[in-house]
Amino acid sequence: MIKKTIQGHQIIDDFLPKENLQQLYSVITASDFDWYYVKDINENSSKNDLGAYFVHVAYHQGKASNLMHIVSPILTRLNIKSLIRVKINLYFRTSTLEVHAPHVDVGYSRRGAIFYLNTNNGKTILEDGTQIDSIANRVLLFDPSTEHSSTSTTDSKARFNININYE
Repeated sequence: MIKKTIQGHQIIDDFLPKENLQQLYSVITASDFDWYYVKDINENSSKNDLGAYFVHVAYHQGKASNLMHIVSPILTRLNIKSLIRVKINLYFRTSTLEVHAPHVDVGYSRRGAIFYLNTNNGKTILEDGTQIDSIANRVLLFDPSTEHSSTSTTDSKARFNININYE
């Protein structure tokens, strides 16, 4: 693991062993993975925003999906004591890089992590303007109660990440 700090935000590269990353990638990108269509990127999307995406909520409010086990290597490495939500995201490729409306994951200060499953030119843009590149096997540790934005990608078929809120 390679830890670094960018504008006060912790980034960890090479987070999982390669075998865990490959297994996670093959399960999530398989044609039989359970994806659910969401017509708005987040609650702050405008009516003119054409963005949509697919999600799989692996854990929320004490309920785990049948695919929760695939993210367990990430949770173990983060040493999580109490989960709030685990959401796997698939953002579509667009012809121009689309920045989605800023949002918060939770309304109170907690811990958050975004695990990037594939490398592409998509980004996570934090409240202070810091842009975190989507690089496979990278984790961003941040406070999910602060505004942040996701983006699409233009150089990959899709952008995959796993958003984890925890205590």
